[in-house]
Amino acid sequence: MLSYRCQGQPNNPAIVLLHGFLGDKQDWLAVTEVLAEQYYCISIDLPGHGDSLNQPLPTPGFETCCELIEQTVATLGVKQYHLIGYSLGGRIALHLARRYPSCVLSLILESCHPGLQSEQDKAQRKINDAQWGDKLAQLDITTFLTQWYQQAVFADLSNQQQQTMIKRRSGNQGVNLSNCYQATSLAQQADLWDTPAVINAPCFFIAGSDDNKFLSLATCWKQQYPLKLYPVNASGHNVHSAAPDTFSQLVLRLLKPLAVNPILPNRPLNDSE
Repeated sequence: MLSYRCQGQPNNPAIVLLHGFLGDKQDWLAVTEVLAEQYYCISIDLPGHGDSLNQPLPTPGFETCCELIEQTVATLGVKQYHLIGYSLGGRIALHLARRYPSCVLSLILESCHPGLQSEQDKAQRKINDAQWGDKLAQLDITTFLTQWYQQAVFADLSNQQQQTMIKRRSGNQGVNLSNCYQATSLAQQADLWDTPAVINAPCFFIAGSDDNKFLSLATCWKQQYPLKLYPVNASGHNVHSAAPDTFSQLVLRLLKPLAVNPILPNRPLNDSE
């Protein structure tokens, strides 16, 4: 069992939310306060994070992580759900949708990678992630976080925003995070680019307009597979943190047609819906 937080009425359609690396279930509070008016929101602490601190994973750890999430959701009596995942949570959500396709009603991905496709890229990523893993295990958490938020993907954050994130994440435990980080490394991830074409649930991608890397990646992805892309203005990598109200309203708009229309295989959602 993983730690979780529920909001909303259990008899409403369920939404499972998976946070990113270094985050926890509380990251979704501003979003779930809105969504819980219509949905039963289940925010889960991933292994090594939040109150799931002492839940180690093997390497690779995607299958075990998916099993833990499914067991947690099933304990709540939820058999089907809409699935939202940010960054690491999005990559895990892709695996979850492939492993339990009959459970997933829709898949909303925020700023996540569908998988490396060359062995050379995987080898380089493995080296890079091992270095970050070593830093997690060796450095104090504040020093690690200071270095982490200097990466290009977080360039949209101001110095004050970086300091706020460092303070917020400083309760994490490096060794536990290192285990999860390397077990769910992009180097360990399956190639899941074709997921929108092989599951029946509609697939959406939310990206910040200032996040050039993932906006470009998602643009390429949607040209190959039935994935609907929704850029959000004035947002970087973490859209639901930068613009929680916009993110929440977008999710409600994406899910509204699914409440009245049957979910057909790979059914695209028109912008007018």
